[in-house]
Amino acid sequence: MLYIRNNNTDPHFNLAAEEYVLTHFQEEVFMLWRNAPSIIIGRYQNTQAEINADYVKEHDIMVVRRMTGGGAVFHDLGNLNFTFVQNGTEGDFHSFTKPILEALCALGVDAEFQGRNDLAINGQKISGNAQCVHNGRMLHHGTLLFSVMMNNLADALKVNPLKFSDKAVKSVRKRVTNISEHLPQPMTIGEFSDYLMDFVVQHGSQGEQYDFTEEDLRAINELKTSKYDTWNWNFGASPRYTYTNEAKTSGGHVQVCVNVSKGVIDEVKIYGDFFSRRNIEELEAQLKGVPYRHEAIVAALHNVPVGDYICNMTEQELVGMMV
Repeated sequence: MLYIRNNNTDPHFNLAAEEYVLTHFQEEVFMLWRNAPSIIIGRYQNTQAEINADYVKEHDIMVVRRMTGGGAVFHDLGNLNFTFVQNGTEGDFHSFTKPILEALCALGVDAEFQGRNDLAINGQKISGNAQCVHNGRMLHHGTLLFSVMMNNLADALKVNPLKFSDKAVKSVRKRVTNISEHLPQPMTIGEFSDYLMDFVVQHGSQGEQYDFTEEDLRAINELKTSKYDTWNWNFGASPRYTYTNEAKTSGGHVQVCVNVSKGVIDEVKIYGDFFSRRNIEELEAQLKGVPYRHEAIVAALHNVPVGDYICNMTEQELVGMMV
């Protein structure tokens, strides 16, 4: 087994590194890594329905889709991630998380497996786990909430569920706690990371420490650029969904319904008690085929006299209602 301490904190790079290890290595791997503040979206989720877009933008939180299923999670440098890659496809959540639980128990932390894929302390979640398979190899990864900023976690994932209608996998919010609050003796996250790596090395398969080579880094960065950095992967890969929003605006009561498929607007319908000097269907047609992202909608409405279609309404108000 190869034991990797990945010190990069860019989530785009780290998720690319996981995929690269799964698809290009032949050895089994255990890897530890951390991300800068980010929301990591499950493979089959509607990204827009999982994030608080205003909070994410205001706090420069990165949003990246991973290759495994499950729900969206918030990461910051107080969260430690672990990855196992094994040859073969026979491995359940219990078997992969067993060494993590044993390491926690050896520290005096009374942690246990809970539900479908969580680790918990006194019923409060400290870890979520997910898996995927590629060409006879299985990747299992999980989070470990060590000293995460809980307010940021809650606010970044606070979404109004009434705005989205889709069949995508929804995240289930659970009570969470930090491991650091349950340690008999204080540790930094760096000390905890070192301890966990040493524990897995001592109790796991024989192997060696591995550092990514220059060739590895080039390949990982190429995958990062071509996939994990892209809007198409992180947002455009979302399943078909409908977004609905309504508000009292300077033009009156307005309701906007947007159908989105593969990240592109299929149809827009605008309803309300507003007055109009031009046919609203003309405005709706202007938005069809536009990528469903803030910058693209702003560009599509540039030089469009929104106030002629919804009297007294500004372009900024309409864009604000749509995303």
